[in-house]
Amino acid sequence: PRSVSQNKLVERCERIQLQSAAIARHVDEVLPAKDQGVLSAASAARELVIQRLLLVGKACENEEQQLLERVHAEEERAHQSILTQQVHWTEALHKLGALRTYLVDMITKLDDQGLLRAEQEIFERTEVAEGILEPQESLKLNFNQSCVQSPLLHRLWACAVLCCLTGSQEIHIDEKTLSPHLSLSEDKRTLTFSPKKAKVDLDCPERFGHWPNALATAPFHSGVCAWKVSVEQSCAYKLGVCYSSVPRKGSANEGRLGFNAASWVFSRYDKEFRFLHAGQPQPVELIKAPAEIGVLLDFAGGELLFYDPDSCAILFSHRQAFLEPVYPVFAVAHQSISL
Repeated sequence: PRSVSQNKLVERCERIQLQSAAIARHVDEVLPAKDQGVLSAASAARELVIQRLLLVGKACENEEQQLLERVHAEEERAHQSILTQQVHWTEALHKLGALRTYLVDMITKLDDQGLLRAEQEIFERTEVAEGILEPQESLKLNFNQSCVQSPLLHRLWACAVLCCLTGSQEIHIDEKTLSPHLSLSEDKRTLTFSPKKAKVDLDCPERFGHWPNALATAPFHSGVCAWKVSVEQSCAYKLGVCYSSVPRKGSANEGRLGFNAASWVFSRYDKEFRFLHAGQPQPVELIKAPAEIGVLLDFAGGELLFYDPDSCAILFSHRQAFLEPVYPVFAVAHQSISL
């Protein structure tokens, strides 16, 4: 029995020795190598960040220079057009003034016979006035805003607003506007469609009576505003903005978002994506359905933009001078969408 116990202890000692050797090797060789690997990987990662940001910065500097040069060139062009017009119309005023003085002089100094004798001369002089047309509105005298259109700046700006800098505004659904086909989750962030109408107060003037729409509680009336909506659960929805005058009652087409002059929406129905306003759909070609959509409103700049944060792609951009405050608006006709 003593030898059996002795053998077991020897085996245990050998295992401990092997275990200690493995740990020592791990401490002396593996961990230092790992540490060196981490240092190298971190250094390479820093270099990659610096190099890529330098490249982005260089691209932004080049874009800035080109765009500012285009703005300057357009400013000079418009300015020169205005100066040319000023010279032209100043000369025209001078000619008309001299002609009027001549005619007044003729009327006051000549009798009827004298006027008859001077008829040809008067005709020739007044013919000059006939050739001076009244000034007309000309686009050449306006600054052309398209000179600053830049796909790179557009994408970077949208990405910065929605994903990096200002982030998304806090949007709240106004329960008084909820269609009877929609329900709002407890956290007030998810709109869910039901084909069966809920029992609600349909006489409430703010409520959408027929179409499955809902409004946010507060409008936007200035600045740049952005919000994101998760849409991966639904294959029938609309997102966008509207005036408070958007129709709320009745089953006519006029009450559908995007089918009236008071709403601007990005729409999905099954595999069809469109931008809708005033009943004039514009198709949007997408390779895959976005899981999330960012809505960006530049009130002062007059632009409404729909963005895919996952791919950093602009889905659709619409220019519009908004004349009154606009509300975020939503419609759901399948499953749910979430703020």
